[in-house]
Amino acid sequence: MDWFTEYYNGCGLTIEVVQRIAEYRGLQKIEVYQTTSFGKMLVIDGKIQLTEFDEKFYHEMLVHVPMFVHPNPKKVLIVGGGDGGAAREALKHNPELVVVCEVDRKVIELCRRYIGIDSGAFDDERVMVEIEDGKKYLEGCEKFDVIIVDSTDPTAVSKPLFDREFFDLASQKGNLTCCQSQSPLIQRNYFRTLLENSSVFKERRVYISYVPTYPLGLWSFLLGGKNLYVEPKLLKKRFSERFVKNGIQTEYYNPSIHLASFKLPEWLRREVEMEIQK
Repeated sequence: MDWFTEYYNGCGLTIEVVQRIAEYRGLQKIEVYQTTSFGKMLVIDGKIQLTEFDEKFYHEMLVHVPMFVHPNPKKVLIVGGGDGGAAREALKHNPELVVVCEVDRKVIELCRRYIGIDSGAFDDERVMVEIEDGKKYLEGCEKFDVIIVDSTDPTAVSKPLFDREFFDLASQKGNLTCCQSQSPLIQRNYFRTLLENSSVFKERRVYISYVPTYPLGLWSFLLGGKNLYVEPKLLKKRFSERFVKNGIQTEYYNPSIHLASFKLPEWLRREVEMEIQK
């Protein structure tokens, strides 16, 4: 047995691994591990991107919250998302088109070969894959109902997806945009930068979830656009029409979790309100 440790700001998470299944060094360093307790694990540039154990905690909250806020999401853009988890969840809403814009082809190739959490999403005729920088793609693309940013932590490759110019493009090309916004506990600089740069949206809301293998477990998401609040009765109606009646299952998301995720602890509520009111 061996150990993998992800370090962040004076602390870290150590996971026992059986073996490193794959490694590739190119645009990014991509590694796939078999762990003893969390199944297969994807690591990019030393940061855990997913484990089979809890990836649905993340992907379901990243995707279903904005998709259920939208009354009828037919065209969806996923920026990043090369592991296929976000595309898998978006297809549950029966859209006409899902574009996965991934900058690194090797992420898709290695995830399909060694992990397979897309559950066939990449073979679905409604899914189109574009190998391109997300910001450049937004500059020339059509308009989407929902834009979902499924990125890594800010690195040389993904940093452009965190700047004001990117959010400005997203606000023009999407009715709703949702991105993961890092740990508000241990990655406060990243979180605050996202709040500041996303001020181009007419409305913004932050919501939180629990992802055990992400830094300190508490994870945040940022939703931008307009008409971001859905009445509980309407949310449950949409959930029933799209999922319950069609027998679609989720592991983490449900309408109650959706509504509760926007109820922030006081320290975080104050921080978000201070930024949004600037």
